[in-house]
Amino acid sequence: MTGVAVITGAARGIGAATARRLARSGWELVLVDRCADDDALAYPLATRAELDAVAAQTGGVPFVADVRDQAALDAAVALAVERFGGVDAALAVAGCITGGQPAWQTDDAAWSVLLDVNTAGVWRLARAAVPAMLERPAPRQGRFVAVSSASGTLGMPLLAAYSAAKHAVIGLVRSMAAELGPQGITVNAVAPGSTATMMLEASAGVYGLATSEAFAAHHQLGRLVQPDEVAAMIEWVCGPEAAAVTGAVLPVDAGMTAS
Repeated sequence: MTGVAVITGAARGIGAATARRLARSGWELVLVDRCADDDALAYPLATRAELDAVAAQTGGVPFVADVRDQAALDAAVALAVERFGGVDAALAVAGCITGGQPAWQTDDAAWSVLLDVNTAGVWRLARAAVPAMLERPAPRQGRFVAVSSASGTLGMPLLAAYSAAKHAVIGLVRSMAAELGPQGITVNAVAPGSTATMMLEASAGVYGLATSEAFAAHHQLGRLVQPDEVAAMIEWVCGPEAAAVTGAVLPVDAGMTAS
């Protein structure tokens, strides 16, 4: 199965790896990223140069947009429809992390950025993309995929807002799966463990770790997950072999949630 996909968080990490995989399979892509830092986050976000590099590698169309901005996501989907004739998959990969305080001491800025990006950003992509996906004639083979986290099934000390946001993604995905199944659109969550990205480096800072490699101790396989391994799951769930999979939470966590 190939088609047209809109990917948020596409400039680096899991989003960029997903774009490269789908491009090799023949998908047409609109690649969305904020391409600017956020004062509420202590680490640098992806840049326009990184987004353009992924676009050059994949043949995708770069589009600068913040997932908190409904009009911008609407415009990204409209571009996909105009350029490629429609939308077959919407992949909500954009995410962010901050923390270091217990839940009751989390400040408003941290709570807002984590819920607005990690949860509402998924919902906003759905608001933008699902109507376009429903414009495809039946029988449809639409795909909506959201990246949650192992933290979406576990309680994480000092990351309560992040964990709450990722738990909420799973509830949203399951409800959307129930709503869209009769329309021929599957909706699934992919739940990575500690993945070698800039976000994991930021997590190491939350826990005062010298290096993010220390998180491998929480994995049964004794190593970090690589972005391309998560992207492989996203690619699979977008394909025809996964046509009967919906409402699922698919772990790519090196055994982090196995026990």
